[in-house]
Amino acid sequence: MLLIHCPYCQEERPELEFRNAGEAHIERPKNIAEISDEAFEGFFFIRDNPKGVSYERWRHIHGCARFFNAVRDTVSDKFVTTYKSGEPRVAVARGDDGVVRVAGEKQ
Repeated sequence: MLLIHCPYCQEERPELEFRNAGEAHIERPKNIAEISDEAFEGFFFIRDNPKGVSYERWRHIHGCARFFNAVRDTVSDKFVTTYKSGEPRVAVARGDDGVVRVAGEKQ
């Protein structure tokens, strides 16, 4: 079982307490009523599905019930880091050993 760190509760909890809420850092169009059908489709339905680093929204449903962002390596299914919603995207890099870490973190 995976343990996920909630940046609000400041605890690592079992994955069963959380739900994935899709891709993180998606900006809502300013005037959604005036965008084209293609732009509307892109905003609501088209998402990245990378092999490797993925920025995701998660919700701690059986805890504080708050949404937060997470960086996860989809190859290893390991969480690299989590951070509060509204904070800027965290930079990560794959080390010489193949492990993804927060940029600047020592191996």
